[in-house]
Amino acid sequence: MLTDPIADMLTRIRNANKALHERVELPSSRIKEELARILKEEGYIKDYRVISGEEHARALRQGKQDPQLIKTPAYDVLVIELKYGRSRERVITDLKRVSKPGRRVYAKKDRLPRVLGGMGTAILSTSNGLITSRTAAERGVGGEVICFVW
Repeated sequence: MLTDPIADMLTRIRNANKALHERVELPSSRIKEELARILKEEGYIKDYRVISGEEHARALRQGKQDPQLIKTPAYDVLVIELKYGRSRERVITDLKRVSKPGRRVYAKKDRLPRVLGGMGTAILSTSNGLITSRTAAERGVGGEVICFVW
């Protein structure tokens, strides 16, 4: 059982990025989809999509000899396509989980975090949903600091 699904998502992206994989597959949820949306808007990933459990099982069965071995997962799958430069240099240098289940971290509207002097992105959970710290500063809202991406 996972106690922190967001940390699991960030770890899967970090590991796939270090191994130069093209994509990452993980169980989907609304907050993970929103996190992927922000990563795409900020230019850290190529694209993302949600595949239903039945479609995912069907795609796996096509590559296997014994279709009975592949059972339909009870969850939707979030597929994130990672982005690399021309000579396979990584776009994402690192991802860091800030607010954890054991220690929540909040930022007021006048004390929003900056990542690498503005070169990275801080993602916050606000009453308006997930937004970057830049957007939060424009709107004048604070919230829980989910993660840093650079």
